[in-house]
Amino acid sequence: MAIKSFKRYEKKFILTKEQYDKFIPRILEFMEPDKHCRNGRNYNIYNIYYDTNNNDVIRHSISKPYYKEKLRLRSYKIPTSLDDEVFLELKKKINGIVTKRRVVITLGQAYEFLETRKRPENIDYVTKQIFNELEYYLSNNTVYPKVYISYSRNAFFAKDNKDFRLTFDNSIQVRREKLSLEAGSFGRDLLGPEKFLMEVKILGAMPLWFSNILSDLSIYTTHFSKYGNEFMDYCKENKKYGRKEAC
Repeated sequence: MAIKSFKRYEKKFILTKEQYDKFIPRILEFMEPDKHCRNGRNYNIYNIYYDTNNNDVIRHSISKPYYKEKLRLRSYKIPTSLDDEVFLELKKKINGIVTKRRVVITLGQAYEFLETRKRPENIDYVTKQIFNELEYYLSNNTVYPKVYISYSRNAFFAKDNKDFRLTFDNSIQVRREKLSLEAGSFGRDLLGPEKFLMEVKILGAMPLWFSNILSDLSIYTTHFSKYGNEFMDYCKENKKYGRKEAC
């Protein structure tokens, strides 16, 4: 059964390829690969982020408010049919704590709900509650598909604490045209070659062994947001070429 709710703190770090190659062997004493990342495999994530015509959602988000939320449509494969499984998610951040609420539906059902608010039939109580939250968000925010973001991910869980998770994202592709999951993965490289975005996802404090590895490899926290950085790059390009799109 797919998990429908998440709650955690998130910390982010940018690693070079050299740091990444040194980091992975050192964590294996304490962590094990995600079930989708065994035998050196990564998995891919594909997203459509929704925003207003004036980019109000992301402009509010990068202002570092106490509370923020984003709506996205996510899949773990490139859909080839309206019957393929997708995740419609609300990601909220309240005073540094990240909460994610999502429903697991088909691509066709996602499009229908976003367009008409029609829900799938025979859903359980928890799914109904999440649909209520999604509908409330949509009733208060007139949003449209604005940005496509995909990436390759490697992930690990701590052996003694399944609430401590590490993810490493690279090949982050972004675009503002052909905004559908079915169109495939292509676009501008957001992070640059041979760089990795590491995200620490945990409910409590980071363990000492992990802090020691960060110190040994001179890895420091950063405020990198995929959608946020894409938007800032978008605004810089608009300014460079004298465009008047909302930034």
